[in-house]
Amino acid sequence: MAEHDFDDPEAELGEDAIDPGSTLAKLMAENAALKDQAMRYAAEAENVRRRTEKEANDARAYAIQKFARDLLDASDNLHRAVEHAPRDVEDAAVKNFVMGVTMSEKALQTAFERNNLKRVMPDKGEKFDPNRHQAMMEQPADDVPPGSVIWVMQPGYELFGRIIRPAMVAVTPKAAAPLQPVNDGAYAQTEASAAGASLDAKA
Repeated sequence: MAEHDFDDPEAELGEDAIDPGSTLAKLMAENAALKDQAMRYAAEAENVRRRTEKEANDARAYAIQKFARDLLDASDNLHRAVEHAPRDVEDAAVKNFVMGVTMSEKALQTAFERNNLKRVMPDKGEKFDPNRHQAMMEQPADDVPPGSVIWVMQPGYELFGRIIRPAMVAVTPKAAAPLQPVNDGAYAQTEASAAGASLDAKA
């Protein structure tokens, strides 16, 4: 019967168990894996927190969107009243009335600003932006570039950067694209007419 040397630790545990270098390498690898996993969990938790916070902020911000829209008519009426109010009057009652309307309009605009509801009022000559403006009419103007705002018919409003009512504006017509000369002295068709000719030819 074979004899076993129970006093020899190498015979009982094996060579790897007593190799400090191998044990340290394994522990370092496990530590790196746990650290990477912990960082992934932390990043995912941060993403969830940010997403939840954004959703909550959006819910609070746009919960007042309908209410804000309902107030815009009142704001427009006050603004028109201020614009058309008589300025040069001697009657103290009329002066006080005009002052009261003006202060009410300013107070309403201040309340709008405080709640991130901002007026969209493009300046004359500002480039027309279909995402923020609604063109109601075209009108030629020599002092304004083509495709630009001439005047504002009704101001728009944005809530936290999101347009809830575009500004109604009059714009200058866009300049027509010039025809490009070709080698024989004729002029090339515009893209639209070329496309139409192609469709006619196919028909």
